[in-house]
Amino acid sequence: MKWEGNRESDNVEDRRDGSGGGGGGGIGGRGIGIGSIAIALVASYFFGINPMTVLNILGGGGSPEPQVQQGPAHKPPADDRMAKFVGTVLADTEDVWKDVFSKGGSTYKEPKLVLFRGATGTGCGTGQAAMGPFYCPEDQKVYIDLDFYETLKNKLGAPGEFAQAYVIAHEVGHHVQNLLGISAKMEQMRGRVSQTEYNGLSVRLELQADCFAGVWANRAQESRKILEGGDIESAMNAAAKIGDDALQRASTGRVVPESFTHGTSAQRTRWFNNGLQNASVKGCDTFSARQL
Repeated sequence: MKWEGNRESDNVEDRRDGSGGGGGGGIGGRGIGIGSIAIALVASYFFGINPMTVLNILGGGGSPEPQVQQGPAHKPPADDRMAKFVGTVLADTEDVWKDVFSKGGSTYKEPKLVLFRGATGTGCGTGQAAMGPFYCPEDQKVYIDLDFYETLKNKLGAPGEFAQAYVIAHEVGHHVQNLLGISAKMEQMRGRVSQTEYNGLSVRLELQADCFAGVWANRAQESRKILEGGDIESAMNAAAKIGDDALQRASTGRVVPESFTHGTSAQRTRWFNNGLQNASVKGCDTFSARQL
């Protein structure tokens, strides 16, 4: 992926030299992320816990996490290559979505990207590194412990810089959903439908974020020629590795479709590719799609 020398975002907060912000309680249903699967896999592998049980806990049914103390947020060090990478990817998403919103007659509000280690306070409660990257609609920030990229590469079998960029673009996709009011409509359904039905809505939300990530990739390539050989395959592989069916099969040997919250490997790659090929926000309407 061609990213070095491109603009870095000013919207990166580095909390890695101290515990993060002070929100108490678990993330609950308000944190939206690609990486809650990380803790599910770890729990399943080491403790024999069904990963979907862990995901349900992360979805709001578990005990509150301990409160953490506020640490100062500042810009990452200039010589931190990985921080520079995510800051550059974030800047690229800013450029793409600013243009998309502007052409639609509205203004794009940029999210913040928070780097942390271990645990950090968020507007949605206490975030844990083991949950992987996530987006909090309450404070409009994306949170990531950069060690997740080692998990993505070594545990989940999804190496490559563009796979890492896809993770950021997916979380920014959740921010776009928040700005468009889609996340709020989704949250209103909590408690009004059965858990299985809500899981189905969650799948559509996640697949739309995958599609938005594809829209970003298309438009970034068109404007800045960021892609190199193998990059698209890298992102497709990452999307496939974090499909609900692939994760369940790897950890328990069986698949429980009614418990899916993010979509199958085939669905995730299909919707990412949809956005990549069509670059259309309207074309990412997973909620109206008859077939996912």
